[in-house]
Amino acid sequence: MPPDSQLTPRQLFRLFDSGALSREQLREALQTHARELIDEMEDVHANPQASWLESMISKHRAGRLARQHGEPKVREIFLALSELPNFPPAQFLWNADHEDVPLHCFLRSRREPLFQVVKIVSAPFMLLVTIDHGSVKKGEATREVFTLERDRLGVLTVIQREVQR
Repeated sequence: MPPDSQLTPRQLFRLFDSGALSREQLREALQTHARELIDEMEDVHANPQASWLESMISKHRAGRLARQHGEPKVREIFLALSELPNFPPAQFLWNADHEDVPLHCFLRSRREPLFQVVKIVSAPFMLLVTIDHGSVKKGEATREVFTLERDRLGVLTVIQREVQR
């Protein structure tokens, strides 16, 4: 089992429900996530202009994704990616199915960690999704191509993951 800080809250609750985590272990792991959120809010407060610009760019990109592919499909893709082991952006995507969280909140283009959807290609029974994540420095971001398909229950899952750079 990976360290608690690498698990998303959704994964932590699943472990708690199965009895693999005690209530105290769950609280400690969730405190790590709460600290990260507080640090992010402090960063936004410290640099409001950069945060506003980041927000505008993210809203534009989220709107384009929603128009081209539909918001439910984009959220479903994000949720499938959040279940991947050793995928750092999962920490920001774990609640993508909560419709009260705006879609633009999951995208990050000017602050680390970067998370951008480069391309989504829909085929009849699968999706190819290209994502940039990691460093915001030019040429240092990790680009990955994910192949997703629906399982027998209709849930979108990642079946292949390929790092391009």
